[in-house]
Amino acid sequence: MDWQDLHYFLALARWGSMSAAAKELHVDHATVSRRIAALETSLGLRLTERLPRRTALTEQGKVIASLADEMNRIADRVGIQAKSLSAAPAAAVRISASPAVAAQLIAPAVAEFTQRHPTISLSLSGVSHHVQLNKGEADIAVRLTRPDDPDLLTRRIGTMRFGLYASPYWLDKPPDSWVFIAYENSLDHVTQQQWLESLLEGRRIIFRASDLMAQQQAARSGLGVVTLPCFMGDNDSSLIKLPVSSRPPGRSMWLVAYPEYRRDPFAVMVMEFLADVIGKACPPDRTP
Repeated sequence: MDWQDLHYFLALARWGSMSAAAKELHVDHATVSRRIAALETSLGLRLTERLPRRTALTEQGKVIASLADEMNRIADRVGIQAKSLSAAPAAAVRISASPAVAAQLIAPAVAEFTQRHPTISLSLSGVSHHVQLNKGEADIAVRLTRPDDPDLLTRRIGTMRFGLYASPYWLDKPPDSWVFIAYENSLDHVTQQQWLESLLEGRRIIFRASDLMAQQQAARSGLGVVTLPCFMGDNDSSLIKLPVSSRPPGRSMWLVAYPEYRRDPFAVMVMEFLADVIGKACPPDRTP
């Protein structure tokens, strides 16, 4: 059996079609088809079933795909382990966090960290989606949901708390005349958005944005009332915190990396830096 054939088969299993697998692997459709046919021949199993718009896996194919995925994860971890074992006197560590956490909590603290650890170069990506650590998109991530991947090292480092904020203009307005700033409809599942929805009581959402910092700027202009993390709203002199009738939600903040990075002294320094910065701004609740 050729291990590369498994690589092609795993791409097909992941994407569900020959053309999508070929695009990911930067080869043509025929190459993917030939590789999978060779794998089926070498294993003596029928792994795929061609359908009009996609290629489905047979029951045997699903079993082989599961094993191949496990092998792929092990290969990824071998690469991570090799990186930690070959750590040079200087290192670059890549961090991923949500845009607000990256811009307002981590970035302002980087200068002091760099002064204390001049051999470590940090790269910070503020993105709303979860980067794929196993694909090398980041070394360490700060997330607002606990990963369900058992291979990952997870550490709860803080609690993001929320409040209701507005410009002073709204202090003189009766609450039943308030209008609100919120996430786009595609983010209605987000904890703080659901809390805001519970406060509306028929009042209008006048503006929606997918980015928290855009919502903050709109609120600063006097447009309406917004839900913000307390580390944003409390430190904004243009906004005031409004009283609320129900307890604001909190979201646990998780430090995520592969366990191999515990053997990398540079990564350990960065993880401790992140835990300290976020823990001070957003102290974790005592309960898990």
